[in-house]
Amino acid sequence: MSAGDSNPAATPTPCEDIQGDGRWMSLHNRFVSDSKDKEPDVLFVGDSLVQLMHQFGVWRELFSPLHALNFGIGGDATQHVLWRLSNGELDNISPKVVVLWVGTNNHGHSAEQICGGLLAIVQVIKNKLPNARILVLGILPRGKLPNPLRERNTQVNHLVAEAVSSLPHASFFSVDPGFVHCNGSISHQDMYDYLHLTPQAYQAVCQPLHAHLKSMLDKPAEI
Repeated sequence: MSAGDSNPAATPTPCEDIQGDGRWMSLHNRFVSDSKDKEPDVLFVGDSLVQLMHQFGVWRELFSPLHALNFGIGGDATQHVLWRLSNGELDNISPKVVVLWVGTNNHGHSAEQICGGLLAIVQVIKNKLPNARILVLGILPRGKLPNPLRERNTQVNHLVAEAVSSLPHASFFSVDPGFVHCNGSISHQDMYDYLHLTPQAYQAVCQPLHAHLKSMLDKPAEI
């Protein structure tokens, strides 16, 4: 793999505080603090699709019983998650499974760069949590109608699925229940702004994810 310096998506980078209120770093520091007194079996890491999951019933219904912790921050791209995980968020916990869901916010990056960013995150998790299994979730389609970002996200999923297929500690899981209709459109009843999920869409995504996580947790870890 090429050095992170040549791939901005794989170079650990704190999120720029454009708003000036320090929220991103405050959230990161809270996660580091949270990790010191929690013992999660499952850790979710990623962008707003992870963060917002915490606000819906699916979290309490499906993931809280699995002793899950949510380290999602809206707007994060791979390089931001890479920085967070390299700077303390994994240092005090030892989850059995880490769920990674990020990549749709990597604006200006190619599919190959985003794949490299995801693989760099997988490597950091492996280094810090050698006994954890890593589940990389597929990036969802976006936009009401077909568009270049949809095509890029699909390409990322193909690249990542192929790349992790040879890794014993990582696997790829598609959570798209079929959001794109046969005419190429996405409904606002599934994605209210054609990016973020409605409560019913979270159910469609999280039910199979929950079943998959249960099977992973029930299976003894391979040495």
